[in-house]
Amino acid sequence: MIKVISFKICPFVQRVTAALEAKQIPYEIEYISLKDKPQWFLDISPNGQVPVMVTESGTALFESDAIIEYIEDEFGPLEQGVTNEQRALDRAWSYLGSKHYLAQCGTMSSKNQVTFEERAEKLIKAFHKAENQLSGNTKFFKSDEMSNVDMAWLPLLHRAAIVKAHSGYDFFCGLPKMQAWQKNVLESNLVEKTVSEDFVKLFSDFYLTNTYLADGKDVQAQTGCGSSSCCG
Repeated sequence: MIKVISFKICPFVQRVTAALEAKQIPYEIEYISLKDKPQWFLDISPNGQVPVMVTESGTALFESDAIIEYIEDEFGPLEQGVTNEQRALDRAWSYLGSKHYLAQCGTMSSKNQVTFEERAEKLIKAFHKAENQLSGNTKFFKSDEMSNVDMAWLPLLHRAAIVKAHSGYDFFCGLPKMQAWQKNVLESNLVEKTVSEDFVKLFSDFYLTNTYLADGKDVQAQTGCGSSSCCG
């Protein structure tokens, strides 16, 4: 069986588990601590990062983009009849999402208002690009069926939802198509399958404790995104 080596709150891992869950591919998962990486993990991970996927033949794959492409090559695409041009566009939009994982992590880690707002401004520019691309007439990014683009953006959408629930701050304030897309992805019953049972607690302990976002009332009051009609 496929094995995924993971750190519990890593968005890159969640993208991989989302792809596996969406295609109902059996796998097992092993969690490690990034502060104390075991030697066996360092031996199979050239970059010392998660995710690593160990295939059924025992080959250790690394880098989430490569792992996603392997899943598609080995088990078939999530969508049928996609042209090469569309597949290239899908990969580009997927990359636009995944390359902002660390930007979102950095924003959520901000210790003060100035740093938070500076980082959030840059991050939200990417969300505006997706807002302009979304049609608003489909449940997901391209259609009423999930695609690899949805898998790539799922960690961003999921984390933004937790932040909003905790603090009232909405990364998608004023972006109604992003909000609708987020709602549909969260209601797909896929998200819960992509993370550990204690994910929300661990995520909150890391990003919503001793950070600017930790004081929900303060963030809500200063951003104006708590009760605004654009944040329903």
